Amino acid sequence: MDESRVSVLKDGGIAFVGADAVNLFRAKMLRSAIKMLAVGLKPTRGFTAKKALAMASEYTGKAYKRGQLAEARADVEVWIHAMESAIPVERK
Repeated sequence: MDESRVSVLKDGGIAFVGADAVNLFRAKMLRSAIKMLAVGLKPTRGFTAKKALAMASEYTGKAYKRGQLAEARADVEVWIHAMESAIPVERK
């Protein structure tokens, strides 16, 4: 792991610094997007369920088929919790 960290500022700002921290932020946004897709909303025009499942596969290493949004979201959630425990949080 590189020198990644999550910095929490006094005024409420949060900075994800380093490659692993940025991947953590990306995974959190993916989790939210999958939740939106599961209820029928599109986060952006070009982001489809197929793309979401492909991105989830990047984190989990598992292949997902159409309709497995809930399983993909749960697996990404596990990855997020593992990374949150591995990346230090500094408060300024």
